[in-house]
Amino acid sequence: METSGGVVFKKKKGSARSSSVHKYPGGVARRAAGAAPPKRPLTQDSFHNACDLLHSCDRPRKRGVFEAVSAVQMTEMVYGAVPVRDAEPVLPKWWRTIDKWSISCVLILFGIGLLLGLAASPPLAEKNGFAPFHYVQRQTLFGAMALSAMFLTSMMSPSLVRRLAVIGFLAAFVALILLPVFGTDFGKGAVRWYSLGFASVQPSEFLKPGFVVVAAWMMAASQDINGPPGLTWSFLLAIVIVAFLAMQPDFGQACLVLFGWGVMYFVAGAPILLLLAMAVCVIAAGSVAYSNSEHFARRIDGFLSPDVDPNTQLGFATNAIREGGFFGVGVGEGEVKWSLPDAHTDFIIAVAAEEYGLILVLCIILLYATVLVRSLARLMRERDPFIRLAGTGLVAMFAVQAMINMGVAVRLLPAKGMTLPFVSYGGSSLIAGGIAVGMLFAFTRSRPQGEIGDILRGRVR
Repeated sequence: METSGGVVFKKKKGSARSSSVHKYPGGVARRAAGAAPPKRPLTQDSFHNACDLLHSCDRPRKRGVFEAVSAVQMTEMVYGAVPVRDAEPVLPKWWRTIDKWSISCVLILFGIGLLLGLAASPPLAEKNGFAPFHYVQRQTLFGAMALSAMFLTSMMSPSLVRRLAVIGFLAAFVALILLPVFGTDFGKGAVRWYSLGFASVQPSEFLKPGFVVVAAWMMAASQDINGPPGLTWSFLLAIVIVAFLAMQPDFGQACLVLFGWGVMYFVAGAPILLLLAMAVCVIAAGSVAYSNSEHFARRIDGFLSPDVDPNTQLGFATNAIREGGFFGVGVGEGEVKWSLPDAHTDFIIAVAAEEYGLILVLCIILLYATVLVRSLARLMRERDPFIRLAGTGLVAMFAVQAMINMGVAVRLLPAKGMTLPFVSYGGSSLIAGGIAVGMLFAFTRSRPQGEIGDILRGRVR
């Protein structure tokens, strides 16, 4: 009997095994001097199992198959097995499952934003004493950060997105609470930003995608058996956030947050009577704000007035859209950018309509509509309630923000300072938009699952 590393070898009489046994860590004994140590340790059980498999077959016609299998097993035990990939590599899997049409639309929107920034920002840069393309360069930097955040977030799993969104929401919520103490208004009458010297940060922009994910998590948890009252918790959280936003005041972001929550609540199965009650409450809150806020009342009165003051931003924007016509006045020939102080941000659609005409405006609307429709079509096939609710809330807020920006420019909605996603200039809005859209693309990636319609019709067992 010879023992090496826990493996017992029984020598038979007349055996030629007289060479020295070389011991290696892990309990493997080999006669070949100078051979490389094995990659996987040989245990007593695995050795005997392989030997038993090799000699247990009594049928000659199957002996060859078992000998081949045993040879492979013995080779793996001595030299180590070839590493087996548990999953597909990240980049090929991401490219195969991502919605390429939607991500292409977002990239085109960013390119249009840079094009319009080249036309709209030089007058403001000259007025502020900067280089002609100062704001375009900053927009390129912010855009690179936003697109990087979008691509990285879209590669994450839904569970990882949820964890990071919860952490980001808590940080943004604390920053929102501390705005009255450490924030600044930059002379605009609303304390919405933190000044960092070289840039400013608006916490409400980063709060929106985090709130959507957290609220969707609560609503999805409430659908489980013995689950928490997630619908009630999400409603209370939405009310608290809306109250803090109204204190800035920022009624536009407050309405956007409340709208996103309402859409998710509707998809989660809210009764119609409750939704009607919510609408009544919103109207009542608007009446209270109209009576107590001069800023809010002035914008509502301006919207309801049949006459538009040509010297206001709405007047300049309306005239620019009228002058642009169907094909525009020509690249660089527009005049509204010299009069509008927010031509590169809130009213950039007016610059697009004046210089490039209705054609470009319709193309921009088509790009947003493509992202909206394709995302909702993919979410309809989703079986996970959390993914379905979170994706719906994100794409709804994305599309409604674009609608509000363009609706204000053509006087379909009251004046509200809200950027056009991926087109308007702005660091916080652009980076936060990249994170939100990255979450949306992560939720809408293709997954092997049955159709939700088939599940409802009982076709899936």
